[in-house]
Amino acid sequence: MTDPADRAHETQARAELAAWRAAMLAEPSAFARAAKGLQMRVNRMIPEKIHAAVTRVIEQMTRGILVGSDFVSGPPLTTGSLREREIRVRKAISGYRNVATLEGGATGAGGFLLAAADFPALIAIKIKLLFEIAGLYGHDAGDWRERLYILSIFQLAFSGADHRKDVLLAMTEGRQPASPEDFDWRKFQQEYRDYIDLAKLAQLLPVVGAPIGAIVNYRLVEQLGETAMNAYRMLWFAGR
Repeated sequence: MTDPADRAHETQARAELAAWRAAMLAEPSAFARAAKGLQMRVNRMIPEKIHAAVTRVIEQMTRGILVGSDFVSGPPLTTGSLREREIRVRKAISGYRNVATLEGGATGAGGFLLAAADFPALIAIKIKLLFEIAGLYGHDAGDWRERLYILSIFQLAFSGADHRKDVLLAMTEGRQPASPEDFDWRKFQQEYRDYIDLAKLAQLLPVVGAPIGAIVNYRLVEQLGETAMNAYRMLWFAGR
């Protein structure tokens, strides 16, 4: 017989998944479109060499995620109810969120060079979290198909509304890339850079850079964790 606590958790998880999915598929608000316009203006103000450096970092990270082994922390969890797994997932999110918060505050207080260094460090923290979450839901992150799913989760969390909708539909309709060579990393890096630039740019400001860096990193990792939980709930309830 199923534990009542497990049944109640699954009911709540289904409701949260439905609400999250509706939000992901909703048309972008007027505010979101205005923010996108502001982002484009801000991007034009940032020196091209900064854009180029960020692009290189994201490209290298993306390729490393697809083919490397540095992010795999252990074998996937093979037992446990959804409730038991998500207790551990939330604990993992909290731990990585705290690390990202401290790292963002320290680099934000260190001026331009340290704040710029926070960009690749934060990507690494996020990807490590996703690999750990995959394992806790019982998925082998060493498999390239799982890595492509992880990259889709990343895009769901850190893309504009239109691209986010396209990614979710591709995930639910089985239209994900057939192999790592088919992955559109250029689109991936462009969406991520455009999404995050405005928030991280404020981290470069004197005096306020430290608290902004801490807050931004906290929220970004929290957002990623919520997105990952719902993405893996989709697989769980589909029996995958």
